[in-house]
Amino acid sequence: MELKRVVVTGLGAITPLGNTAKETWTNMVNGVSGAAPITHFDAAKFKTQFACEVKGFDPKDHFDRREMRTLDLFAQYAIVAANEAIADAKLDSEDIDNNMVGVIWGAGIGGINTFQAEVEGYAKGDGTPRFNPFFIPKMIADIAPGHISMKYGFRGPNFGTISACASSTNAIADAYNLIRLGKANAFVTGGSEAAINEAGLGGFSSMKAISTRNDDPKTASRPFDKGRDGFVMGEGGASIILEEYEHAKARGARIYCELVGAGMTADAHHLTAPHPEGLGAKRVMQGALSDNGIDPTEVDYINVHGTATPLGDVAETKAIKEVFGEHAYKLNISSTKSMTGHLLGAAGAVEAMACIMAINDGVVPPTINHFEDDPELDNALNLTFNKAQKRDVKVALSNTFGFGGHNASVVFKAL
Repeated sequence: MELKRVVVTGLGAITPLGNTAKETWTNMVNGVSGAAPITHFDAAKFKTQFACEVKGFDPKDHFDRREMRTLDLFAQYAIVAANEAIADAKLDSEDIDNNMVGVIWGAGIGGINTFQAEVEGYAKGDGTPRFNPFFIPKMIADIAPGHISMKYGFRGPNFGTISACASSTNAIADAYNLIRLGKANAFVTGGSEAAINEAGLGGFSSMKAISTRNDDPKTASRPFDKGRDGFVMGEGGASIILEEYEHAKARGARIYCELVGAGMTADAHHLTAPHPEGLGAKRVMQGALSDNGIDPTEVDYINVHGTATPLGDVAETKAIKEVFGEHAYKLNISSTKSMTGHLLGAAGAVEAMACIMAINDGVVPPTINHFEDDPELDNALNLTFNKAQKRDVKVALSNTFGFGGHNASVVFKAL
């Protein structure tokens, strides 16, 4: 069968850099750091006391009192990002066949704030089991796409993807493949996460996965820098409307670009560490490029996983050099996690949005906080340090790699 083409027709975001897609992108291009001391709770006793929190978000601006009682923060972020993307794409039109619109949403953790609050409440009580009847519906990670579908009446395929930090890239990949197969005309896809609480911070801290640079939070996320000491936790979400090309064209939708490839692999190596030679990363990029026969030399920009962990940054650059050969030195490469922090399950959606906007605006966002070259890395690569660079971006690739060895990549191309 002839596979259908898939395009991007809407964007939405709520991130540590801004509460809309436009604000997020503007601050990303300007190299703004979203890191600051934690305000969600008192982190004074934690080894890490800062994160990239969403700022100026008041749920009362978006939800009534009853809705707020039924929504964990990660689901609130999901709905806010989806609302913006749906409005941007004009997907809530009466002319749309809602039976052919689906929602696939990624979250690595889901309602951890709800889980913590309910368990704390029980532990502090007299042992009598008093749990909120919304406990389970608020906590489960797949509830976000459920809420979005119920709000808009979208009755197409609906589910959540959970693959740690690759979750929302897997959501995008699944939506892409289902549209290609003719199973839906459009999808609301993306991801959200809200794990900056005692349990989330404590868990990552005990793994020694996150930075402890409490004296200078804004420069703490340092991908590819010699002094990198782990990622900075982030939160928020982003939504991307994917649509079958002829369907989008027929209704006169604005088209940002085309999604032309999605790859998925496993490292099959370690719980948290990447394959030292970047084997899974290499194969996932090759898989994404092969979907529509994109030659590696066509790629202009890679938004890398780039978490600022000592092992991960080395493995990913090795993989890039293997896949792209000499062309690796002609690419722009950047890690926007240096600004947003690591949004965990939502990271892929935010970074895919960065690729889409790089194609539309002809500018590559920077990897900020670079102070010293790492001799273990190939410093001849253009890692777009500290300042955005203008470039005519025709093809952009986004990488996400998750704990458990999950790898996912997507490729976007200008029409």
